[in-house]
Amino acid sequence: MSGRPLVPDSPPVAAVVFDLGKVLIDWDPRYLYQKYFEDDRAAMERFLADVCSMAWHTRCDAGVPMADNVRALAARHPGQAALIAAWDAEWPAMFRGPIEGTVRLLEALDARGMPLFAITNYPGDKWAQGLAQFPFLGRFRAVLVSGIEKLAKPDPAIFRLSIERFGITPATTLFIDDLAANVAAAAALGFQVHHFAGPEGLAQELARKGLL
Repeated sequence: MSGRPLVPDSPPVAAVVFDLGKVLIDWDPRYLYQKYFEDDRAAMERFLADVCSMAWHTRCDAGVPMADNVRALAARHPGQAALIAAWDAEWPAMFRGPIEGTVRLLEALDARGMPLFAITNYPGDKWAQGLAQFPFLGRFRAVLVSGIEKLAKPDPAIFRLSIERFGITPATTLFIDDLAANVAAAAALGFQVHHFAGPEGLAQELARKGLL
């Protein structure tokens, strides 16, 4: 440890829980769909806002099989069925790779013996697909996958499950996520939280808490 003082009024952190997508893994549907829309970015953004939206995708995160979710959406938008089907068929193309700065912080915490866990909103039937390219996932003692548990952030139930499954205490656990709603849900249950906006800000927060 660096010996830096802890954040006032915060108990020492005894465990860290990471989100994965957009914190440790660079995931964005635009990486897939830019080839279909070529230079028409406005049309791509309309498609991702009005057809394959995050609200629609969250059904997969909550446990609906992706094939079923795609089939139902294509029935409502038959003229865009091929584009919708690509969400399932070309899922790995949405991943650009690890966010290296955050991975280095994960490695530093692991080297110091910090217990590490993850809670990810991720389709259960896609969990094993493509994740072998991210060996840093082996640093986690356990991972809660929303699509497998059929509970998705920010539902407080998945945080309560993490407390039980990981054997952690919210007051001494730091939760890191890029979405404000997820951070607020964890904070409401007593977790220490960090709203992730980039590796630099996270590094500053970890140092401020005496973890680096």
